[in-house]
Amino acid sequence: MLDGLGLDSRFRGNDMDTNLHISVMPKEALELLALPSGGVAVDGTLGLAGHSLLMAQALGPRGHLIGIDRDNASLKLAQKKLAPLELKIDLLKGTFGSIDSLLASLKVSVVDGILLDLGISSFQLDNEARGFAFKSDGPLDMRMDQESGATAAELINTLKKDQLEKIISEFGEERFARRIAAAIVMQRSKAKITSTKNLADIILRALPHGYTRGRIHPATRTFQALRIAVNEELETLSLGLEKCFRMLKSGGRLCVISFHSLEDRLVKTKFKSWGLMKEGAVLTKRPLVASDEECEQNPRSRSAKMRAIERIG
Repeated sequence: MLDGLGLDSRFRGNDMDTNLHISVMPKEALELLALPSGGVAVDGTLGLAGHSLLMAQALGPRGHLIGIDRDNASLKLAQKKLAPLELKIDLLKGTFGSIDSLLASLKVSVVDGILLDLGISSFQLDNEARGFAFKSDGPLDMRMDQESGATAAELINTLKKDQLEKIISEFGEERFARRIAAAIVMQRSKAKITSTKNLADIILRALPHGYTRGRIHPATRTFQALRIAVNEELETLSLGLEKCFRMLKSGGRLCVISFHSLEDRLVKTKFKSWGLMKEGAVLTKRPLVASDEECEQNPRSRSAKMRAIERIG
């Protein structure tokens, strides 16, 4: 049963491969969630439903799986992948930052488990039209929900220099944020910056020569910063963690997979505070990381950190 999308239940998507995205640490996530047969669980970052398929198997035919995502394309492809399953499934458009109101619309008040995978899927990264990456040229969009919010191009071309510097410095942890912001402002005074390649070239020219020889592409941190700002990712995470934890029944578990230090720090701090208040039991004293074998098969898993907590009382 697939509800909540306003889509024909016979929808089978397009010919795009729904296996483009490899889920990170799926076995570890399922072990930490420990979902009961017949229970209710939420995949708060549905993506292409890689984790959801395994969650559904754990819940069994009497279970209820709820998937949340803000990306219409991901929702449609996930619906195709989940369509053959027998258990009750609701797919909802939105973010886990609104999990309380989304679940209220289904008359669900508590759940057994919630998974949040904060990574960007290969399906999105490799689509040049989405503007998340710079391997190929595309429009500077970066919105998860392409129906609302300001694009990266709008931020780049309208924010003041000090605002750009703050975003690049804080969200990208880029030590040359001032130089990059100044270069952006100078370039846009001549012509609007509208493409990923255009922006990446500006960043490269702004950096000291030696800095461009590091392990990661020198534009990576700035692109990360803009993506976080465009999608208000840290605000959503801070608010969403609190709401997700409150949606758990006693004994219910929240598992979060983060991909950069800003996210992991937020998750670690929240979990620690609930542990100190005796509201939750932290299940991961240290974050779990992907095995060498998984990193070899899926290089994007190298930066992943998984933490989990169980609600008590």
